[in-house]
Amino acid sequence: MIQIIQKRKFTYWISGTLIVLSIAAIAFFGLRLGLDFNGGTMIEVRFAKNPAPQVSEIQDALATLDLRSLTIQATGDNGAIIRFLASDDAVNGKALEELKKTDADLAVLRTDFIGASVSGDIRKNAIWGTIISVIAIAAYIAFAFRKVSFPIGSWEYGWGAVIALAHDLLITTGCFAVLGKFFGIEVGVPFVAALLTILGYSVNDTIVVYDRIRENLLRTRNKSGFEDIVNRSVNETMSRSINTSLTVLIVLASVAAFGGEGIRWFSVALLLGVIFGTYSSIFVASALLVSRYKMREN
Repeated sequence: MIQIIQKRKFTYWISGTLIVLSIAAIAFFGLRLGLDFNGGTMIEVRFAKNPAPQVSEIQDALATLDLRSLTIQATGDNGAIIRFLASDDAVNGKALEELKKTDADLAVLRTDFIGASVSGDIRKNAIWGTIISVIAIAAYIAFAFRKVSFPIGSWEYGWGAVIALAHDLLITTGCFAVLGKFFGIEVGVPFVAALLTILGYSVNDTIVVYDRIRENLLRTRNKSGFEDIVNRSVNETMSRSINTSLTVLIVLASVAAFGGEGIRWFSVALLLGVIFGTYSSIFVASALLVSRYKMREN
C-alpha cells in the first residue's frame, strides 16, 4: 500500500508552490479578457459567390486591420459570423470594405454591438455563478456525509472539497494568465463554462474518495486509525480515479489538437482542470481531512 496521506507534506509543498505561482501570474499578468467581457462587434454576412471564401481567406483579408479577439465562424448558406473587439463604426466600415474585396456582392445580415455594460453584467454573473456553485457543493457534501460526524464533522468534508476545488480553479486560471501574456490567449464565457465543468468533474472524483472513507469508517468504527483508514481509502480508489481521468484526457487532447478554434481553448482549460482535479482528489482533498483531524487532536 502506498503511503500517500503520510507523505502529505510533500504534496502540500507542490500545491502551495503551484498556487503561489498562479496567484503571481494572475496579479502581474492578469487575464486577457475577450469579446464577452470587454464588449465588441458581431457581424453576420452572406457571400454571393459559390463556394464562399474559406475562414482562412477571411482572416487574411482582415489581417491588415489588426482586429483584437477576431473569431470567424462559417455558417450554412455561404455565411460567416465575424466577431472582434471593437465597437467603432469606422473600424466596422473598414472591416466590411476588406470583406467586399473577397466578394463584392456579399450581404450584411446583421451587426450587433456588445456594450461595456452588457459585458460587465456577463463578468459579474460569471463570478457569482462560480461562487454560488462552490457554496452549493459544500452544503451538499456536508448533507450527504451527515452520518459520519466522527472523528471530524460532516461539514469539514464539504470544506475539504471546496479547498481542493479552489486549488484546481486557481491553478487553471493561473495557467491561462500565462497563456494570455505570452501567447495572446483570451478568456470569455467558454472559459467560465470550462471552470464550472471542472467544478463538477473534480468534486465528483473527490466524492468517490470521500465515499470510500465513509464506508471504511462505518465498517470499522475506529477513529484512532483515521489516518490509516483515509490512506487505505485513497489507495482503493486511486486506480479508478486515474483510469477514468485518462480516458477523459485522451478525448480532450484530441479535441484540443483537431477541434476548431472556437472549442480548442475550452478543451485546453478542461484538460488542465481534469489533470489538477485528479491530483487534488487523490493527494489534497483527503489529506486535508487528516490534517484537520490532527489539529483537533492537538
